[in-house]
Amino acid sequence: MKTVLVVFGGKSTEYEVSLRSAASVIRNIPKDKYKVITAGITKDGRLFYYEGSVESIENNKWQEHGRPALFPNDFGASKLLVLNGGAYDLVHFDVAFPVLHGKNGEDGTIQGLFMFSGAAFAGCDTVSSAICMDKAFTNSLADHYGIKQAKWLSINAYDYEKDSAGFLNKAAEYLGFPIFAKPANAGSSVGISKVKKADELENAIKTAFQHDSKIVLEEGIDGMEIECAVLGNRAPIASRVGEIVPCNEFYDYDAKYIDDSELYVPARITDEKEEEVRAASVKIFKILCCSGLARVDFFVSGKDGMLYFNEINTMPGFTSISMYPRLFEKYGISYPELLDRLIQLAFEK
Repeated sequence: MKTVLVVFGGKSTEYEVSLRSAASVIRNIPKDKYKVITAGITKDGRLFYYEGSVESIENNKWQEHGRPALFPNDFGASKLLVLNGGAYDLVHFDVAFPVLHGKNGEDGTIQGLFMFSGAAFAGCDTVSSAICMDKAFTNSLADHYGIKQAKWLSINAYDYEKDSAGFLNKAAEYLGFPIFAKPANAGSSVGISKVKKADELENAIKTAFQHDSKIVLEEGIDGMEIECAVLGNRAPIASRVGEIVPCNEFYDYDAKYIDDSELYVPARITDEKEEEVRAASVKIFKILCCSGLARVDFFVSGKDGMLYFNEINTMPGFTSISMYPRLFEKYGISYPELLDRLIQLAFEK
């Protein structure tokens, strides 16, 4: 029986979401095929080996039962070094499943650690994780490959401070309103603002800069928000397509995890449009060199029905209400089978 190390938490604004995602993953990994062990990363970046209940993970009480741990720097060492008083234990695992969202978990950081140690792990590698996490890099590659998306601009904090007035004028003229102001590297819509008029833009940019030193501004697309899940390595497959009707102004953090947004699976689109979305999702997945899994988000314009690429998430939510497992469940792959496939894809990679 193979041992799966589920890693949760993380030094990220999405720490709480990770706890909920990890609890769902732990409960649904087929126990007849895999032994599950767990390790958590605190908000300040400390790693602990955890042997307590799943409920304590969900309630953020897990640290009370954890032991300090480290990942050894030896290549081929798929082990955790767990401190035990003045001594230490080596805990072996066969594959890691990093259920980590946002910075330090979805941006290639921990993926690089696993690659350095030679450990098998679920999900995208360091390069694809880093590219997909950075909205400016993702948008640049999408432009290069002719993927239709909203008009956009990007700037770093240094250049913005040198000529903020010039950038504000350029954004208003080129993008029009509404504008979405986003940190270049963040997830779960943290730090994102929808700007409807010019006098709101400066504050929205300041908010985005609180979460990253680089921001992206995007033209607002009036239309349907849809998502498609992708699974695989060399020959990825796309799920059914889901539709989101946000309960808030847009699909922000509260709309995703707290309030009652409406989700339709499958989306209320034609069969032809769904196939277009599925094909585009696989194409983008391949262009960005993804492996294992990703969720690709789009807009369908209410004006002309055109499909616009929005963003890609290399470790989408795995909570009980998250779209990624729901989309594949509608496709015909249950949650436990989905996790089994992701683990097998990690070994394959």
